[in-house]
Amino acid sequence: MSKVVIIGAGGVGGVVTHKCAQLPDVFQEIVLASRTESKCRAIAEQVPRAIRTAPIDADNVPELSAFLASEKPDLVINVALPYQDLHIMDACLNAGVHYLDTANYEPPDTARFEYSWQWAYREKFEKAGLTALLGSGFDPGATNVFTAYLARHYFDEIHTLDIIDVNGGEHGYPFATNFNPEINIREVTAECRHWEDGRFVATPAMSTRQSFACPEGVGTYNIYRMYHEELESLAQNFPSLKKAQFWMSFGDSYLKHLEVLQNVGMTGIEPVAFEGREIVPIQFLKALLPDPATLGPRTRGKTCIGCVVTGVKDGKEKTAYVYNIKDHQDCYQEVKSQAISYTTGVPAMIGAKLILEGKWRRPGVWNMEQMDPDPFMEDMNKHGLPWTVIEDPGFNLL
Repeated sequence: MSKVVIIGAGGVGGVVTHKCAQLPDVFQEIVLASRTESKCRAIAEQVPRAIRTAPIDADNVPELSAFLASEKPDLVINVALPYQDLHIMDACLNAGVHYLDTANYEPPDTARFEYSWQWAYREKFEKAGLTALLGSGFDPGATNVFTAYLARHYFDEIHTLDIIDVNGGEHGYPFATNFNPEINIREVTAECRHWEDGRFVATPAMSTRQSFACPEGVGTYNIYRMYHEELESLAQNFPSLKKAQFWMSFGDSYLKHLEVLQNVGMTGIEPVAFEGREIVPIQFLKALLPDPATLGPRTRGKTCIGCVVTGVKDGKEKTAYVYNIKDHQDCYQEVKSQAISYTTGVPAMIGAKLILEGKWRRPGVWNMEQMDPDPFMEDMNKHGLPWTVIEDPGFNLL
């Protein structure tokens, strides 16, 4: 019997629950837990098989440890807030449970995106004989595996990497975020860093832009260079990389609203005094914005996410582009979600599946590119995220 506990009942948690439920031979028992159990029950009602729900405070390590010790799952799938990663890792160690997440730990009071806190757990997980798989979403996650797959099958040595994330969807709101507003805005407004000549180079947030034409008629979009966590592990695990960058598309309306919100202080993460109490502006803003989990029925269009890699094969320079395209409404029809949550939740399910099957079960703390990419790529094609490779696509990227 394989049993999983999924922690987090937002948009991604809903997708992970749906996709795990589709594979009863692998995920034979599913428990969905969150601080707000009513959200878990709402997801459970959508799933065409019985799953259990439970209330849990992931910030309370003793409580969570006792819960896991009682439930005895094989694996925890953490799709809660990144602030809670270390608490959940501690509880997994206490209870002897394998661990998986989709985003690296972030301290609540500082917009810092790095793996150092979680990498510090390597020895603990090794000694416990437990696997901790970090960043099993799309970016990070599938993009890491895309890079490893191209490096294995198309190159002898890779030299440049451009990760390009385009969301061509429209939800009809003047301003909304496709995942947790607080996390999204912190990420977008953080200082940009890209890897070049053996070090990270810092530039102002969103200061570098170019146009990108997506394949298969998705459209042409402005993409902006920003820092994303997978660059840290990829630069370390592929030392031949001379340059690595992350790009994401943003519409003019989103950028104009974000600029105004920044100018008036609404994206701040430091508490401010208001009528006798302290509030964090970005948390108050989150309460005002649409819940990303509600965007599914109204979002139209497609996502296009992939990796452009250059390098050398048989002594000759070449380029390869691997990408996935996903339609927002196709996702909603399948799992009641828009494509942003879908493209994060499916890789989380696949990473969990490979751990449970023993294909990716190795004691320690690992990033996705350190695992065998082939079974993951095979499962992407089987479970809703088919991919395509174009050799020498003719891109001229900055």
